[in-house]
Amino acid sequence: MTLWDFHKVMRHSLKHTLVELRRMVPTELASRLTVDEMIGIRDQVAEELRGKVWNLSEIRRIAFERTLERIGCHDSSLALDLNEVYRKHRFEDIELYPDVAPALDILSPHFKIGLLSNGNSYPEQCGLEGRFAFVVFSQDVRIEKPDPRIFQITARRAGCPLEQLLHVGDSLENDVAGARHAGAPAVWLNREGRRNDSGVQANFEITSLTDLPPLLGVGRN
Repeated sequence: MTLWDFHKVMRHSLKHTLVELRRMVPTELASRLTVDEMIGIRDQVAEELRGKVWNLSEIRRIAFERTLERIGCHDSSLALDLNEVYRKHRFEDIELYPDVAPALDILSPHFKIGLLSNGNSYPEQCGLEGRFAFVVFSQDVRIEKPDPRIFQITARRAGCPLEQLLHVGDSLENDVAGARHAGAPAVWLNREGRRNDSGVQANFEITSLTDLPPLLGVGRN
């Protein structure tokens, strides 16, 4: 995730959810359930429902139903409760990377900034309300990155041709390859300094969002 560590937040939220699950279902099977198993179940459900169910919260709820079934508990209402516990921590406990707000502060007076995401963390849910001129979420338009069509939609929302849409993201496949195939330039945000053996080449590579304003020729006086 470009703006925060999604996997860290997800695992943190699932740990809280697992505590609640074990409290509500105090069985041996529940005590042996792990966060990794819950992640695996969710990934399997998402793959089964790909192209059929787009709402990510609904996919997560179904995954909790499947998780409960695995430990012998068939309780749809409990799955709903677990989903609410997960969502509470998933959105309330987000910690933005420290470079996010400063970079947005510098860039906002000079550029129209939008948010394009395959996730479901809308700006008002994660402390970024009012920061973006427009948002494009895959679950709303029913198209996911790296599909070129979602970048076309984004360019229309931005009011510019694709060649003037600079997409910044941390996924070589979804962000860089997706944008470039659509005809938009791409910046790879490589926070961990990973080696790129994929054959996918970004127009620019940065290790922090603080590198973006100088790249675009803007900065504080």
